[in-house]
Parts: sequence; structure tokens; C-alpha cells
Amino acid sequence: MNKVSILLLILGLWSCSDTPQKLVKIEGKHVQISDSITKNKELEGYIAPYRKRIKDEMEGVLAFTPEAMNKSDFKFNTPIGNMMADAVMEMANPIFHERTGKNIDLVLLNYGGIRSGINAGDMTTRTAYNIMPFENEVVVAELASDELQVLIDYLVQNKVAHPIAGLQVILDAEGNLDEAKVNREQTRLRFLDGQVQKKSFYVATSDYLIKGGDRMDFFLKAKDIQTLDYKLRNLLIDYFKKKDTIAPARDQRFIQLQN
Repeated sequence: MNKVSILLLILGLWSCSDTPQKLVKIEGKHVQISDSITKNKELEGYIAPYRKRIKDEMEGVLAFTPEAMNKSDFKFNTPIGNMMADAVMEMANPIFHERTGKNIDLVLLNYGGIRSGINAGDMTTRTAYNIMPFENEVVVAELASDELQVLIDYLVQNKVAHPIAGLQVILDAEGNLDEAKVNREQTRLRFLDGQVQKKSFYVATSDYLIKGGDRMDFFLKAKDIQTLDYKLRNLLIDYFKKKDTIAPARDQRFIQLQN
């Protein structure tokens, strides 16, 4: 055995020993991040073109809105919520129909998912990111009529301006359900006397709500779920590009009657 082999053998035996290894010392250094730090010119030159491209994409004008919109503007339905739900209906339904041969009956998003308002003026890609900063995608749930009743009961009890489309909910003066309609006059739901057609309804929503988010547990009983591989944010961007001018309004889709 040569000297090299002996040395390797000794090192191997030493490394396999049961001698516990101890951490002797840890050193740290506090670095204050501020404008005083000198920029790395080489790195800055490398990043600059990408930064400019991202800024141009984010600030590029997609559409225009004449009035500012915020989710707190009204109680039961708002222009910004109506716009979002209508956008999902218009942009997602062709995809769903092409894949399944069926149509989306209604849309339900959640009030808390609207993360920003919209200022009057130009609407950009950044606008869509501000409204919907999450990576949520559009899914379509097949609900039986019984679960659709639970969905409407949820809206009646919450009395919050969750974005809806394809669905009309009318409350009486006391805040109880007076009438509910899907697809305007095409399907009339009479929950008060139990005369509900036993059929399926296709509800477009987000992959967050489909898991019972915001206490929407009725989605957990969906008969079937279709994922459209379409992020809500991208859908809004496409909708802005398509529409040019966005001027949604508060309407009669969720209202309360007065005495």
C-alpha cells in the first residue's frame, strides 16, 4: 500500500468516526439597502432593456373608461363587479361551448377578489394586474338545481356585491328572496314554493371559489368541473383589448325592492 492510499484510508476512517461535529462560529453582516448603494453598471445595462419592455407592456393603453369604478360604490351590484362578471361570461363562454357543446348559465366571482378600483381614463395591462393580482383561473362548475338554490341563498344572506352575470336576484323590502332568474326570462326559478326544475346549471367561477373559498361550500358539491386554462387576469386584459371603451353601470341584476 503506497503513502497516498494510506492517507486516504486514514481520512476515511476519521470521517466515519462518531466524533460529534460542533458549529464553532457564525458571522453575519447587516447591509442597509438604500439609494446610496452604487449601481452595478454592467448589471444595470443588462437589465435595462427587459425593464423597459416590461414597463411598455404594463403601461400600454388597452381601453378607456369615462368614470372611476370601485367595489364599494353600491351595496348589491357595482359597475366594476358587473364588468368583471360580464367579461367572464363573454370571454369564457365561447371556450366552454367549443369544448363541451354547452353554454355557461351564470357567473359568480367574489367581492373580496376585487383588489383595486379603476380610475377614470386609460386602462392598461397594469389595471388588470391591480384588479386581479392573483393567479386564479376560470373554471366552470356543473351544479344541480338544489345547489343553485344554496348559491342564491348565500347571496341573499350575505347581501354583498359579489360579481354576478346571467343571474338576477330580487329581494323584497325586508331583505328576503322575492324572485330569482337565470338567463333573464329563459329559466324562472321559484324557490319560495319549491317549483324548481331538476336540471344542471353551468356556473363560471374561479379556481379559488371552486374549493369552497369565501365560504362558498356549494361549489364543493359540483357534479363536474371544467378548467378552462384561462387566468382571470388574462381574461380581463383580452376583454379590455376587445372593448376599447369600458362603461359598465349598476343595473337590476341584484336589487332590493322598496316599500
